[in-house]
Amino acid sequence: MSPLSDAQLVTRCRAGDHDAWNELVERYSRYVYAIAARGYRLAGTDAEDVFQDVFLRVYDRLDTLREDSALRPWIAQLTRRLCLDCIASHGRESSLDTLERAVEPAIEELHSALDVHEALGELDNACREILDRFFTRDQSYRTISDELGIPAGTVASRISRCLAKLRDRLEGRDVVASASGLATKL
Repeated sequence: MSPLSDAQLVTRCRAGDHDAWNELVERYSRYVYAIAARGYRLAGTDAEDVFQDVFLRVYDRLDTLREDSALRPWIAQLTRRLCLDCIASHGRESSLDTLERAVEPAIEELHSALDVHEALGELDNACREILDRFFTRDQSYRTISDELGIPAGTVASRISRCLAKLRDRLEGRDVVASASGLATKL
């Protein structure tokens, strides 16, 4: 059985399907926590509080989502707002310190991401497509296999080959693509 689309997941959650709700939380847990902890550099307990608040609000306000397929951007926007609220609740001085600490690593991460984006643009369409499906869309080997009509083993080897090509293009830029698909400085 293929995974539910976001629109299907939202429809089932609205109908009271607890399994669909669990899948929604599982699907977006890492995403929400990454925005809070890495994107806004919130401390562990603050990131956890934002995480809980996000899913409480998603649960309470799922009926207000205009387009069922727009779940991911809606959750991202909600997470960003709650992160900013959290920073503001610690007072102006604390939020300035937090933002100052976040600026330099965020700029470095942005430069690395731009390098990766540029290197991806140098790859052939097939490599860009398979890496996009795996890393950006977070599709499984099985899903990619089904959608492209190729064996899962072939998907794995193509991802590996395409990552090697990407690393080759990044070598001269002082950036490497990590296994998680994020750019990191050497």
